Amino acid sequence: MRERIASACARSGRDPSSVKLVAVTKGRTPQQVRALLRAGQRDLAENRVQAWRALADEVADAVADEPLRWHLVGHLQRNKVRYCHGFELIHSLDSERLALALEAEGSRQGHVFRTLIQVNVSGEVSKYGVEPAQAEDLLGVVGGLEHVRVEGLMTMAPYHDDAERARPVFSSLRVLAERTELAELSMGMSGDLEVAVEEGATLVRVGTALFEP
Repeated sequence: MRERIASACARSGRDPSSVKLVAVTKGRTPQQVRALLRAGQRDLAENRVQAWRALADEVADAVADEPLRWHLVGHLQRNKVRYCHGFELIHSLDSERLALALEAEGSRQGHVFRTLIQVNVSGEVSKYGVEPAQAEDLLGVVGGLEHVRVEGLMTMAPYHDDAERARPVFSSLRVLAERTELAELSMGMSGDLEVAVEEGATLVRVGTALFEP
């Protein structure tokens, strides 16, 4: 997987160290995750808070050299924010109400939540995220908060057998990030990560290609 990332970086004149591989552990067993940790992976992601809490407890003792960095990549319900201080990065900030819930919890815990705004670039009704035109409004709201920090944007491209079909989605997110001066871009999964890297992804979320060779 790192070779795939490095090849895409070479084609686009990027340093491979500028792209972080985030392993999505959704539906995987603790044994599978431990195997990945033995291979050196330290950035892990879950789609649901409940699943993360259970899995994190199961594998917490698997490595001693450095702490695991957990990411939340799925939709976050407001009633679950009280558990989220353990995430390195929340990729799915998608509303003002969620931002305010995180702010309230962060204030109670003395914690700053690092987040990405999820943008529904493709316009698919089945996907979460704000419309591109609303992303800057949400960024403005978060800019006035003390315990929520937006560091970038996230999107999911529609699935196609041809990964090139995802390029306009990734390119649009990159343009939006440049306009809003945000550094992080979470985009690209198992089937289209090369295109995402070529378009500027700094985080790629990979599950299937890691666990199901």
